Amino acid sequence: MAKTAPEFHTESSGATVDVRIIDTTTWMSEIDTKTLIDNPVKGHGLMNAPSFSFLVEHLSGRKLVFDLGVRKDYHNMAPIWMKMAAALGNSTKIEVKQGVRAILEEHGVPGSSIEAIIWSHWHFDHVGDPSTFDAHTALIVGPGFKEAFLPGYPANEDSFILESDYEGRELREVQFTQGKKIGRFNAFDYFNDGSFYLLDSPGHAVGHLCGLAKVTSNPDSYILMGGDTAHHCGEIRPSEYLPLPDLIFPHPLDRDAATPCPGAVFEKLLLDNDKARAFLKPSNFPQQQGGAHLSPSGVAQTIEKLQELDAHDKVLVVLAHDKSLLPVIDFFPKYANDFASMNWVKQGRWAFLKDFELALN
Repeated sequence: MAKTAPEFHTESSGATVDVRIIDTTTWMSEIDTKTLIDNPVKGHGLMNAPSFSFLVEHLSGRKLVFDLGVRKDYHNMAPIWMKMAAALGNSTKIEVKQGVRAILEEHGVPGSSIEAIIWSHWHFDHVGDPSTFDAHTALIVGPGFKEAFLPGYPANEDSFILESDYEGRELREVQFTQGKKIGRFNAFDYFNDGSFYLLDSPGHAVGHLCGLAKVTSNPDSYILMGGDTAHHCGEIRPSEYLPLPDLIFPHPLDRDAATPCPGAVFEKLLLDNDKARAFLKPSNFPQQQGGAHLSPSGVAQTIEKLQELDAHDKVLVVLAHDKSLLPVIDFFPKYANDFASMNWVKQGRWAFLKDFELALN
């Protein structure tokens, strides 16, 4: 029997925000799964991934953008990224058709209306190109960022960010000193009304942040912007709160099937035959050894916190690179506020299992 997930609470003001999920047109292909996942399943040695961004609109008219994907002119990112890729023999292919500001303005949202850009973290597939936004648009980062990364390139030739990312604009580092918690996450109430929180989610990178947006009230529902807390939903599901079900619907291998898929089909892929344990383990190699994570143990702890929220049907968890959601959710310019009534959580919860199809043969 599934363990009941702990309840979590936000401010009871009833305040909400509108959220639109942006497909940044970033597409990364032939990513070596082993750099991210400790135990990739057969046939999943290479990953393909989008990179999602979020437009958060407060009822007062204030607007935020959470993450920017890869910059369109990605060859102009901080040079150390290209040097690292060459040194590691990284063969990942990148395609970007538009920058986020261009996407916004194509659909009637002026780039000049954005109060702040929030970086979940400083990796190239999230930072985009803040210099395309007006100088009054602040750049918000997580704890420890300034000490770790300033100054940017070219003042510091080994920096992972560019001086142009923050030059001439407010660079604001979030400190989690409000004493607020969402579940087991330390939280920062951005608008001071309980409508949008930043969550301290360490492990993957210095200053990693998640976002939690309350999009409906009474009943409450939330969109959790997961950044890189995990790179594949198989790292967070199943869990003790969401064990592998006996029947899975929609059928993850055939979304058009009228009948459910027996969960037993996937049992041979379980770790220790445990239906309440995630299929995949995050890579255990730290960044200092060429791995993806600053602290593998920190990633594991953050995933445990995330699993508590992920178990609630009122929470839509959107990891930055979750391609399994592409056929499930509506993207900008459409709104995501009504995800609960559109059943996106249950439609998408086990969709990631499609990636494991080759391992079943």
